[in-house]
Amino acid sequence: MNVAQPIEWTGKGVVMLDQRRLPGEVIRHTYTDYRDVAAAIKDMVIRGAPAIGVAAAMGVALGVERSSARTLEELRAEFPGICRTIKQTRPTAVDLFWGVERMTRRFDQLLAANSPLDAVRRAMVEEARAIHAEKRAIDEAMGRFGAELMPAAGQVMTQCNAGALATAGIGSALGVIRVAIEQGHKLSVLVPETRPYLQGARLTAWELHEGGVPLTLITDNMVGHFMKAGKVDAVVVGADRIAANGDTANKIGTYQIAVLAHEHGVPFYVAAPVSTFDLAISSGEQIPIEERPAEEVTHFRGVRVAPDVAAANPAFDVTPARLISAIICERGVARAPYTDSLRRLAESVAIATPG
Repeated sequence: MNVAQPIEWTGKGVVMLDQRRLPGEVIRHTYTDYRDVAAAIKDMVIRGAPAIGVAAAMGVALGVERSSARTLEELRAEFPGICRTIKQTRPTAVDLFWGVERMTRRFDQLLAANSPLDAVRRAMVEEARAIHAEKRAIDEAMGRFGAELMPAAGQVMTQCNAGALATAGIGSALGVIRVAIEQGHKLSVLVPETRPYLQGARLTAWELHEGGVPLTLITDNMVGHFMKAGKVDAVVVGADRIAANGDTANKIGTYQIAVLAHEHGVPFYVAAPVSTFDLAISSGEQIPIEERPAEEVTHFRGVRVAPDVAAANPAFDVTPARLISAIICERGVARAPYTDSLRRLAESVAIATPG
């Protein structure tokens, strides 16, 4: 399966594919300082909730490995600042906080065991690499569960980019589509451009094309037309945060697609790992929505495309649970009432397989 990987841990540092430059240029940067990893997350060199979680873990590991601390006590004093720098990058994707919290638990375990300083450094790197490997396995399992929900033949719509670039595996939403195709489903993909950052046009279209998956690129304002024409057989999207009741935050534009899907009787699926569940919040009303710079709306790659006016740029919207047909994760498929089904899946422990 031909998939591009957005992040890798190497002996030289954390290597990231610069997603801002795609599809025109394929450029990778090597980061040797956790503050630079944080800046890369904030500036969207890497994006997509699961991939951000991996980047956060690797940023924490890099901070520990490259720290100038000479004793465990010095490292203990420095560690909260490393974590705080990573956590202050992007507020909506819960995977980022999950990654930092998991690395924090591992750090606390090592300190409690009074591990030698060099052993702590090595173990933190191993933990970050383990998170990366787990994300790959999670995508594979999610793909197998989700493939069962895909039509045997037809056209599937997605939104933004929930592929390998967003997860560091085979993708969540695109992973479902990829596995379904591998299993013999005859599918093509309808890809909205995803203004203003064009993740659909720049990233999803590039990723599917590179992987040999048939696709059609459309503008965001064509979604209703294709729904009404009966040219969408299912929708599958990713998620950045899922509340306890199933309300789901995803890239801006997802909500309107869900409304149109509901109107036209098209099943609307969310594919996201358990780490995206935020069962501590009861509904989507409590999900913070990142507001990105107005220049992303008024300019395109440095060229002004609008007059000097105010512009809003919320990066995400929230789709109410009532519009979601099912939520696919690595442990199974949740259906309404989501308050019960999401908790059951969250409390299970193993990556299961369908069958």
